[in-house]
Amino acid sequence: MISTRRTLLAALAAVGTLASLTACGGGSGSSSNSSSGGSGGTYTFWDPYPQFDASSAWGKLVTGCGTQAGVKLKRTAYDTTDLGNKALLAAQQGNAPDVMLVDNPVVSTLVEAGILNKTSDLGLDTKSIQKNIIGAGTIDNASYGVPIGANTLALYYNKKVLSAAGVDAASVKDWNSLTAALKKVKSAGKKGITFSAINTEEGSFQFLPWFWGAGGDLTKLNSAKGVAALSLWKQWVDAGYAPKDVLQNTQTTSWQEFATGDYAFGENGTWQLGNAAKAGFDYGIINIPGQNGGSAPVPTGGEFVTVPVQKDTGRYDASKKIVTCLTSDANLLPTDTTLQYVAPTAAVQAEQVKQNPKLKPWVDAVAAARGRTSGGLGTKYPTISQPMWTAVQAALSGSKSPQDALDTAQSSAQKG
Repeated sequence: MISTRRTLLAALAAVGTLASLTACGGGSGSSSNSSSGGSGGTYTFWDPYPQFDASSAWGKLVTGCGTQAGVKLKRTAYDTTDLGNKALLAAQQGNAPDVMLVDNPVVSTLVEAGILNKTSDLGLDTKSIQKNIIGAGTIDNASYGVPIGANTLALYYNKKVLSAAGVDAASVKDWNSLTAALKKVKSAGKKGITFSAINTEEGSFQFLPWFWGAGGDLTKLNSAKGVAALSLWKQWVDAGYAPKDVLQNTQTTSWQEFATGDYAFGENGTWQLGNAAKAGFDYGIINIPGQNGGSAPVPTGGEFVTVPVQKDTGRYDASKKIVTCLTSDANLLPTDTTLQYVAPTAAVQAEQVKQNPKLKPWVDAVAAARGRTSGGLGTKYPTISQPMWTAVQAALSGSKSPQDALDTAQSSAQKG
């Protein structure tokens, strides 16, 4: 375990590059993380859901899980990036919260800083968790948290727009057929596709399915496969199939464009299902296609319930009970329904689909998803992601060719 000031400061810098990817990001809360030692005292819990107050179902669940563990659980909510920064500073000062819910890419950074416990050391059972979902919080074959749920990306489509353009959504099976569909839609006087290419982690998150769908490797950003993915997006913007404002679009503003009813496709996440139901037009969902067919791998979003290292190890027993309560099948179902996440276990996923059949394509998408920090990348991911989203900006704005932009990104990533 590494706990030097230098490592914490380096980790703090890494967390600072990661932004919230879920619909649950945004806002900030006030902090109080004082704790009294021993069972039966006050325990602290931090989460990235400031939109849920104490009277919400989530707020009540947190309080109830504390009561069930025999303690008073004091909850503080922050936005995702702020939460990661405060966690590192609290660890540096020796007053980390007892239990903390963090965005999955941040887990590896906190582990490198030496402030999270292994689930195996705590005696937490993770056997029923889908392997690729828990993989986002696994470092050197050890998991450091229990996922509360997962979200990912797919393509929403407007049935009316496609029908008017003579396009069958089932015909979209690869990049060529998708581009052909966009061409038909534009010829019919409608708009093609909207997505987020903003110069933050959201831009990388949305680019990854295309990058991975071409067979790209994050350690080789400027390979021919990576260039193919960036060239696809540039082709769409240059041809008017995608709007130039994708450069400024967050996932929220991109959704707002799709919700106007003028676009054939919108790349967005599980968390937009509630908004899709309110959009006022018939929609469908297809998986993002790989370059040559099949479903492209998509990145997993979502949070992990973690237990930070404490000087008083006697606190872990109650913390374990809190984590077990929050992630039990009985509680995951209402929680993931509220968050519009896909549950991390097959049993709860089956119940979700039973309640809402429209979740089926999302369950399939999550099953094929990858953790951004998986494959041994860990804390290297932020030093790759930032040059990647910078390359996307350079290519789509026309300041560099896709090849030159990714050459620069690869050089920058290697220095990082």
